[in-house]
Amino acid sequence: MTSPQTMCLSCLRAAQRAARTSTKVLNKPSQLSHRTYHTSTPSPQPLPVTRKLVQRPYISAYHAIPKKQITAPGATTHRTLATAATSPTSPPTNDPQPTRAILHPRNDDSGNPMRVSLSPRATNRLAAIASKDSNPNLALRILIESGGCHGFQYVMSLVNLSTEPATEEDTVFEGEKGAKVVVDEASLELLNGSTVDYTMELIGSQFVVTGIPGATSSCGCGTSFDIKL
Repeated sequence: MTSPQTMCLSCLRAAQRAARTSTKVLNKPSQLSHRTYHTSTPSPQPLPVTRKLVQRPYISAYHAIPKKQITAPGATTHRTLATAATSPTSPPTNDPQPTRAILHPRNDDSGNPMRVSLSPRATNRLAAIASKDSNPNLALRILIESGGCHGFQYVMSLVNLSTEPATEEDTVFEGEKGAKVVVDEASLELLNGSTVDYTMELIGSQFVVTGIPGATSSCGCGTSFDIKL
């Protein structure tokens, strides 16, 4: 057998130092295993600014329509018609208004008073003329004379009784509002029971005599007529 090789003291110490150094190096933790990787941490970014939403009440088509216009399908809409509360009145009439003889009244053969009536239109027109002229003595004179296309015709004129007073042959009739009519005796025998009216037509406005007793025919102008005697 080969005897173990002897080692000097110096070599032994060198070997021990080498062994301690090798152990120290092996026991030292590796730097690579504990390497720290530094990563940049991004700084916090500000959140995007958003507009604040304002909540508004929801308005549907149902709410947009007034309730009074919404009716159920098939329902009948009842409307209230506003009518003026007025009492029924009769339409204005133009019925003859009686007059009274204020000068020289006369009677017919039967003893009845002879009279000429006035319509409301004729009364209002005569009163308006007298008021406009400020003359209450204005009167409408009616005179019947022979002539015209039907044998007789009447002629009318406005007279002022204060300057042209009535004669003994004239009869003066007065109606409402002071309206006056003057008729001579001969004309009154033919006009007894007739009515003086005032017409307003396209051709003009004029006084006319209607309802002449005994008149059988008249012309288109109305002033000429025929009387059965």
